[in-house]
Amino acid sequence: MVPRRSPKSEPQLRIGAHVGGGLAGHVDRAKKSGADTIQIFASNPRGWAEISVNEAADAAFRERMEKAGIGPLFIHAPYLVNIASPNLEFIAKSIKNASWTMQRAQSLGAAGVIVHAGAAGPGVARADALARAAASLLLILESTETPFLVVELTAGGSNTIASAWPMAAELLDACDAHGRIRFCFDTCHAHAAGYDLSNKVGTDACWAELDRDIGIDRLLVVHANDSRDASGSRRDRHAHIGDGTIGEDGFGALLSHEFARRVPWIVETPPTRQPEDIARLRALANA
Repeated sequence: MVPRRSPKSEPQLRIGAHVGGGLAGHVDRAKKSGADTIQIFASNPRGWAEISVNEAADAAFRERMEKAGIGPLFIHAPYLVNIASPNLEFIAKSIKNASWTMQRAQSLGAAGVIVHAGAAGPGVARADALARAAASLLLILESTETPFLVVELTAGGSNTIASAWPMAAELLDACDAHGRIRFCFDTCHAHAAGYDLSNKVGTDACWAELDRDIGIDRLLVVHANDSRDASGSRRDRHAHIGDGTIGEDGFGALLSHEFARRVPWIVETPPTRQPEDIARLRALANA
């Protein structure tokens, strides 16, 4: 296994949200929600189509982000992307779309593109699925010189590639610890995958395993979502902060850990209550 090392620096905590709509309105929507970092889609999240690109609009967006003091920016790849699919046509589409998204991220000045770790489905040997996922990530990375390619751990399921930190470490090793691979810790996914994040014992154990297996320096962003279902349910259903089975106690424990302030936190909840979710996270972080 590749040796892990944790840095000592600790940047200021930034809390934001996934914002939808067109590029021109992202900054205003972020400011309205109280976000100081954002995540967006660069194209239809449920399709393969690549949109036309306007370089002037990209430049204007970067300028608005800088003036508003909002950042870093993350782009989430479409949900269809599956880096471990056993279907050759599907995986080719996944690589092509994720590569295009990386190019958009580079043009927009994003810190990273987030892709789900994926799954190979039943009947596929894990070694084969892992090799396929690693090969996909390396091909996607070839499409640009920047940004980071961020693997989001999933809630679990049939032959999932990475729903726990030791599995993420296997994927990282299969990629020879490529310098531009980072990870996304989704609190709902982790809770559903079996990490009980409702109390300090569980949250501390999760943070410790993360640092032991991939190193805290490999974590680039946290998706802050409560979970509608119990720990270990393997069901990815988001709830507003404090309204689910993680609860305010769980988020308070997560945010009180020394690692919590190293990376931005982004809520992926419905926009009508995003200001409330962001404010609640800030209050818990300051408690």
